[in-house]
Amino acid sequence: MLQAVLAILIGFIILAWSADQFVNGAAALARHLGISPLIVGLTIVGFGTSAPELVISAIAALTDNTNLAVGNAIGSNIANIGLVLGTTAIITPLTIASSILKREYPLMLVAMALVFVVLFDGNLGLYEGIILLACLLGVLLWIVYTAIREGHNAPGTLDDALEIEFESELALDEIMSKASAAFWLIAGGILLVASSRLLVWGATTIATTLGISDLIIGLTIVAIGTSLPEIAASIASVVKGENDIAIGNVLGSNIFNSLGVIGLPAIINPTIVSTDVLYRDLPVMIGIAMLLYFLLYNHKGKPALSRVSGFFLLSLYIVYLVILGIQAA
Repeated sequence: MLQAVLAILIGFIILAWSADQFVNGAAALARHLGISPLIVGLTIVGFGTSAPELVISAIAALTDNTNLAVGNAIGSNIANIGLVLGTTAIITPLTIASSILKREYPLMLVAMALVFVVLFDGNLGLYEGIILLACLLGVLLWIVYTAIREGHNAPGTLDDALEIEFESELALDEIMSKASAAFWLIAGGILLVASSRLLVWGATTIATTLGISDLIIGLTIVAIGTSLPEIAASIASVVKGENDIAIGNVLGSNIFNSLGVIGLPAIINPTIVSTDVLYRDLPVMIGIAMLLYFLLYNHKGKPALSRVSGFFLLSLYIVYLVILGIQAA
């Protein structure tokens, strides 16, 4: 038991650090290849914070723990809104200026609704995985196409708040050489896999020892741990005044979690999904996502998330964890 706890703690530390290096290396390499800051930000940076969830879910599926993978994805989506945005808004109220994010929110909601539809019969199999991954590919292509069509990839066309923030944030990536970028991309990826394997072993050992389901472990311990990169990225962004990046990271991560982090394990190791997912966790995930929209747009002017709204979201997330704890007990 002690070894399992240490494995989780060490795994989380290495996971958070290696994920950051992996994303930095990928972003820097993309910038060296001439890809615009907006496209890099919306794809590599926006989705890259979900790299821990993706790797953990793949390893969990390979070790016949697909329900842990499902719990990780859904739990991370709930944590991203309740824990990450809630905590960030308490630190600094958030205001959205980017029109791009206003289009990403419906995409996130549609992705979550699609997860509910494909899991409605309780089966998570090959066809469901193919559908989810195909939709993820479609989202990526749409994001790139939209950015190119609107001219955001051309120099001197910084007319969206999110693009301006990405241009400022990614300018430092040019300092990293191509060789360094490639090294950290590869090294970060290897450490991601190693730390994820360690974390999955620790989580499943604790679940077996305490008689708790893999699903609950995925929804709580693993989901919170894999949301650490989002917490760090969002807080760092708001400290720099980059509110749109802070919210954009959460929206992008939730889209990736819904389509990719659930889709990949479905292809690797199909499984029967617990009814708790359908009647408890998925409604909570969709419900808190819809609540986020109401909190952002319940006033005139630019969409904003106040400290009161942040405290409300964080309180709801804590209540959800308490309910999971009571049911597990």
